Amino acid sequence: MAERWQPLAGVRVVDFSMFVPGPFCSAILADLGADVIKVEAPGGDPGRTYIPAQFRTENRNKRSVALNLKAAESRPVIARLARHADVVLEGFRPGVAERLGIGAGALAAYNNRLIHCSISGYGQTGPWRERPGHDVNYVAAAGGLAFPGQWLKPPTRSSLAIADMGGGCFAAIAVLAALAERNRTGRGVQLDLSLFEAAFFWAAMRHSLDPAADPKAHIFPVNDVFETRDGKRLTLGILEEHFWQNFLRAAGADAVGLDDPKFATDTLRRRNGDELSAHLAQLLKTKTEDEWLRLCGANDVPVDPCLTPVQAAELEQIRARENVAARGAERFALFPVHADGRRGAELRRGVPTLGEQTREVLVELGFDDGEIAELVRTGAAKT
Repeated sequence: MAERWQPLAGVRVVDFSMFVPGPFCSAILADLGADVIKVEAPGGDPGRTYIPAQFRTENRNKRSVALNLKAAESRPVIARLARHADVVLEGFRPGVAERLGIGAGALAAYNNRLIHCSISGYGQTGPWRERPGHDVNYVAAAGGLAFPGQWLKPPTRSSLAIADMGGGCFAAIAVLAALAERNRTGRGVQLDLSLFEAAFFWAAMRHSLDPAADPKAHIFPVNDVFETRDGKRLTLGILEEHFWQNFLRAAGADAVGLDDPKFATDTLRRRNGDELSAHLAQLLKTKTEDEWLRLCGANDVPVDPCLTPVQAAELEQIRARENVAARGAERFALFPVHADGRRGAELRRGVPTLGEQTREVLVELGFDDGEIAELVRTGAAKT
């Protein structure tokens, strides 16, 4: 196996966050080589039971330490974690981290080179800072559910947690930028990431902030999802004129009416989009998925079936690029970037059970057997 690209080897991340955004961020950092210590309450990250599938995918390559942050006896552990860390992530509502003793100010007292990233729904400041919310709330308030994703269908929610996962990506970007800055200045920084603002950034970049913007400017009647004769769903990715001509050639004699002058240009196809979309929907139902894939493939038309991630994992392209790694019977998708021809991620360990590495990490931090036994006895730590 070729050597993996692990640019964050030697970087230690202490992740106090739960559910999706923070763990998604630290999963990226772990894939790139960072040593991620996941600190969980004695009862565990609620994501273990709320969204078990995503919990497992997001928490591979990490070590789990079970720590009761509310217990005074855990303070020495927090202090040593901070001293040995490069990055700390927390995902509590504003003010909670401070009450638990893991706020930026408290941890900076132990390590002024520490990069402290707080991920919250609406940010650490502003009138909405205490407002409760989840991904669907952030996406809706940010403008992400105002516009349709298909030509003839109303706006709908994606299965992907846009704000949570997008926010996790932005957090990872900010952490990497902060590490680069620290290399120049020697000082850490406090990062304040709002999931609502992450969704707003995406929505505004896609649709602009122009009140007169066309609500359908981002979609096209020939760039959509269609059902085939055998009940499968296909995506056509037709934008450029030559792809439209290629599609007409692929459809052959069945493309009756599509050569009408009212569909002759992209502007006209959009102007008459409702009629064209309905016409295409009828046309795609005349053949099976396999027939359309064969015809479009032979005529250089952008086309792909709508697959599940499990099905996508079996594609020859995924296999060729080594996008999936296995740990026993369990498989995981890996960070999707290669560097100098090397796979940009490595599956170094599986998903930790709750507190699986508590003793291991405490020993690394310098606690002896007697001190560890006392931490366990008082309930400050769980092994």
